[in-house]
Amino acid sequence: MRFSLAVLLSVTLLMGLPAAHAQTAPPIPTAPPAPTAPAEPVSAPAPASPSLTLAQTLTLVRASPGWRSADLQYRSAQLSLDSARARAGLNVTVGTDASLVKVPLDSGDWLGNATLTAQISASVLPWSATFEGVRIAERALNRAGADLRDARASLLVQAVRAYGAAREATAGAALAEAQATLAVRQLEVARAQRTANLIPELALQEREGALQSAQNAAAQARTSVALAARGLANLLGQSVTLPSTAAAFDAVPPVPAAPTDVDALVARALLARPEVSRAAAQLADAGAQKRAAQLDISLPDLSAGVQYGQLGSATGGAGRTVGGSLNVKSGVAAAQVSFPLRESATALPTGLALSLSASLPVFGSGKGTALTSADVGQQAAALALESARQSVDLDVRQKSADLLTALDRVEEAASALARAQANLVSTRARLDAGLVTPLDVAQADLSAAQAQNALNAATANAYVSSLLLAQASTELDPTLLNPNQPNPLALPTGGRP
Repeated sequence: MRFSLAVLLSVTLLMGLPAAHAQTAPPIPTAPPAPTAPAEPVSAPAPASPSLTLAQTLTLVRASPGWRSADLQYRSAQLSLDSARARAGLNVTVGTDASLVKVPLDSGDWLGNATLTAQISASVLPWSATFEGVRIAERALNRAGADLRDARASLLVQAVRAYGAAREATAGAALAEAQATLAVRQLEVARAQRTANLIPELALQEREGALQSAQNAAAQARTSVALAARGLANLLGQSVTLPSTAAAFDAVPPVPAAPTDVDALVARALLARPEVSRAAAQLADAGAQKRAAQLDISLPDLSAGVQYGQLGSATGGAGRTVGGSLNVKSGVAAAQVSFPLRESATALPTGLALSLSASLPVFGSGKGTALTSADVGQQAAALALESARQSVDLDVRQKSADLLTALDRVEEAASALARAQANLVSTRARLDAGLVTPLDVAQADLSAAQAQNALNAATANAYVSSLLLAQASTELDPTLLNPNQPNPLALPTGGRP
C-alpha cells in the first residue's frame, strides 16, 4: 500500500495540539538582507513547462550529446571501411607529361612533346595489404557496433537512474519538510512541559537541537532535488522541468524477477560484450601482422611487366604503347596506356618488351626481428582476450548477485513498511482510547511514510540493478526500445546498429 505524500502532509498539519500547550517557536536567526537593486519592469511570466515523464526522458536521451557522440564514432568506423574497400577496388589514374627540348643549344630548334597516360590498378592476390586493410576495417566496424550498443544501453540506464534519483530526492524533500514541521510541534510541547516543570532543561535543549537538525536536513533535501534536476539536465543535454511532488512522477517500476540461468547470461555476454569483441579484434589484427611478417620473409620482391607498341629507341621517344605489370609481394596488378598528343615526324617501329625483377634480402634486413615481435604481440593479444573473457564472466555474475541483494532489500523494506503500518493502526487506536497524543500519531504516520519511501527506493534500486544485469549480458537492446513503455527489459537482440 502506498501513501500519498500530499495526504501525509495534510494529516500532519491538521493534527492540532491542546490549547494549553500552544506556543510560538522562536525565530531562527538569519543573515541581514542584501541591498536590492532598483525595481525593474516586471514582464509576464513564461508558461510553465510540462513535467517530465520517464517515457519523455527515454526519448530525450536519444538526442543527448552522449548518444550523438556514440553515433558519430560508429559513423567514423563505417567511413573507414568504405575507404579501405575503395583502396582495394579498381583504381584509375590519368596523367600527362610535357617536355620542351632544344639540342644543340646554339643552333637547334625547340621541339615540344606531350604525352597522355592512363593507369588502371587493382589488388588481385589474396595476401595484398589492401585486402587485409579491408578485413581490419570490418573488424573495427564490428567493434564499433558493439561499443555503440553498449553506449546506448548505458545512457538508457543512466537516464532511468537519474529519473529515479530525482523522484527519490523529491520524496525525501517532502519527508524532510514533514519531519521539520513535526519537530516544531514537538518543541512547542517541550516548552510547555518545561514551563510546567515537567521536563528538565536538557530535554528542552535536545528538542531545540532536533529542530535545528530537521531544518538542516530539509535544506539539504531541497539542495538534493536541485542537484538531481541538474544531473538529469546534463545527461539529456537540455533543461528539464521536474514534477513538484513525488506523486506526480511516474510510478515506481514493478519489482523485477530474480535471474534464473546465470551461466546462459554469461555465455551470451561472452559473444557480444564490447570488451570481448575489442580483444578478439585485436587478436585477429595481431595474427594478420604475424602473417604479413611471415610473407615478407618468404616472398621475394618480384615484379613482372610487359609493354607493347611504339617503343622508344636510341634516337627518339616512345609513341603509343600499352603495358601491364604485377608485383607479387604487394599483390597489385596494373595496366597502362600511353600515347603522345603530337605524332612523331618519323614512323616508329612496333615492338614488345618483357621485364622481370626480383630481390631477396640476405642479411641485415631486420625482418626476422619483426616476425618475432609480431609473434609476441599475438601472444599478448591472446592473453588480453582471455583476461577480457574472465572479466566479463565476473561482471555478469557480480551484477546477478547485486540484483539478488537488491531484491532481498526490497523484502526487508516491505517487512519494515508492514510493521510501520501496523504501528500506525495501533497508535490511532490508542489515540481513540486516550492513551497517546496526536503527536504520537503524527510521528507514526511519518514513520510509515518513511518506510514507504524506503520501499520505493529499494524497488527502484532493484529495477536499476536488473537493467545493469541486462546491459552486462547484452539483453538490453536500445534500438528496439519503445519510449512509451517504461520497462525496457527482456527485449530481443537486434542486428548491427
